[in-house]
Amino acid sequence: MTCTIIALERCWYFSPPWGQQMLSLEVNLSEKVYLTDSKTFGYCCGVLWQEEWVYAIAVDRSITYFTKHEIIGTGRVQSTYLRKPAFVLGERVMLRFDSHATKQRLVLGIVLVNNVWFYVVELISPALVRPLAAPARFPLVGEQDLIRVHV
Repeated sequence: MTCTIIALERCWYFSPPWGQQMLSLEVNLSEKVYLTDSKTFGYCCGVLWQEEWVYAIAVDRSITYFTKHEIIGTGRVQSTYLRKPAFVLGERVMLRFDSHATKQRLVLGIVLVNNVWFYVVELISPALVRPLAAPARFPLVGEQDLIRVHV
């Protein structure tokens, strides 16, 4: 029974939530965007999957999350001294710290926090009843905690 559960979890973690083909992004990381509600500009500092792509937009030293219907990309990417993220959306990675039997996951998001790239991975599979003290299901994980998987 344990082998069946491990196989089911492995299939779960390797199945992209966006279906067979990843939906294209509305804007790129570091791209200047126009926020239609507030009529202001900001920069895309992250993107993550939550039933659709959700964009982290930095405006006036704060980060707010928007869907593609709330932003308009300008096509102008801010030049930055930061290096590019080490992993890309949808890439298969392995967790260094997880003691769980299935360590491989997909990168479901990339977010820039204090000039450091973090990656969103699904840490635990969904449960029918969520325990009160359950850890975050989709935490931000640092580059040092991930290993690239060559398929």
